[in-house]
Amino acid sequence: MADFTSSTTTKSAIRNIAVPLADVTAFDNIVQGVITNNPFQCVTYNAQGVNHPPVKRSRQSYTARVIYQDTGAKDVGLITIRAGNIAAFTAAANRIVADTEIATALGGTPVRDVENEKFSTTVRCHNANGEIYFVDFIRDRVRLSSYSDEAIRSRVETWADTVAALS
Repeated sequence: MADFTSSTTTKSAIRNIAVPLADVTAFDNIVQGVITNNPFQCVTYNAQGVNHPPVKRSRQSYTARVIYQDTGAKDVGLITIRAGNIAAFTAAANRIVADTEIATALGGTPVRDVENEKFSTTVRCHNANGEIYFVDFIRDRVRLSSYSDEAIRSRVETWADTVAALS
């Protein structure tokens, strides 16, 4: 039986954020800034006849929470909403909060539980040396994965040091 043979060594690194990002807007501003400004110096590439941008979103997930509280501020219900993009996340959460029939059925007033909402986006980056690596943005951390060149980690870390919200 044939054995698996290592062909490359990939690494991952995590930066925990001291204070989770305040909301989905602050979160998206950071992610969109990476895509727009390309601080990691990624390059365009062609794979299987398709041109790809240097940095692009490859995965997203957003989870909103709506708590229902009675007149004594006791939690009497909870609705969790998962969406694949920010527009759907915002629209669904706003619609749930505005739905008086659900509020009546649960016996409480809806309140967004913004502190416990979750956001994550993975961006795919193509390094000039040909490596494709990923940066996962999560509300309370940033994770760099599937890289082998330490210069990649250094560029991502140097950029993160310039973003106050990521300290």
